[in-house]
Amino acid sequence: MTKHAALLGLAVFALAACKDPAQDKTKAETSEAKQAASAPAPAEAVRLAIEPATSKIEWTGSKVTAKHDGAFTSFRGNVALVANDATKSSVTVEIDTDSLTTTPEGLIKHLKSPDFFDVEKFPKASFASTSIAPGGDKGATHTVTGNLTFHGVTKSITFPAKIRTTASSADVDAEFAINRKDFGLVYAGKADDLIRDDVVIRLTIRSQPKS
Repeated sequence: MTKHAALLGLAVFALAACKDPAQDKTKAETSEAKQAASAPAPAEAVRLAIEPATSKIEWTGSKVTAKHDGAFTSFRGNVALVANDATKSSVTVEIDTDSLTTTPEGLIKHLKSPDFFDVEKFPKASFASTSIAPGGDKGATHTVTGNLTFHGVTKSITFPAKIRTTASSADVDAEFAINRKDFGLVYAGKADDLIRDDVVIRLTIRSQPKS
């Protein structure tokens, strides 16, 4: 291969390559699952339900040449809001993994297969907070830690979030990256178009008093 041909090949690759969408996102800290608080929420806690119509659980995955945005459209959860203070409160979420959606449509079947999420074997994913601390990376109001169970693996993850509370509501917005291999998602993709390890997670959580 001549020098000019090699340079042309590198230029074509650079044009085809997709920027890593997780590159400038906060990486969630992942560790072994933590012991959840065993005590029930205080009696004075306001019980809130996550509202699916106004909430979103979205993700972005990428490979060398492209990225794909997707979401889980079926989920439910609860917030125990204590004294209008996020640091005293807790949140739980359950996701139906078969509700995964993305484009192109043909990719959905592959993502649901054993190569990726294996939704038949692992139909549920869940998150339960273990602590919420004030302050966080990149202007976040809080730092959330909790146990994420996904693809049959449970890990503790810590990520920044913007949390706003009133006496009867709790809103959470967060964007961070997790390493898919921490949860056993190890499918590499094509040798010339490898799938990146980091996946961006975007949370838009809105809640209202339970009826």
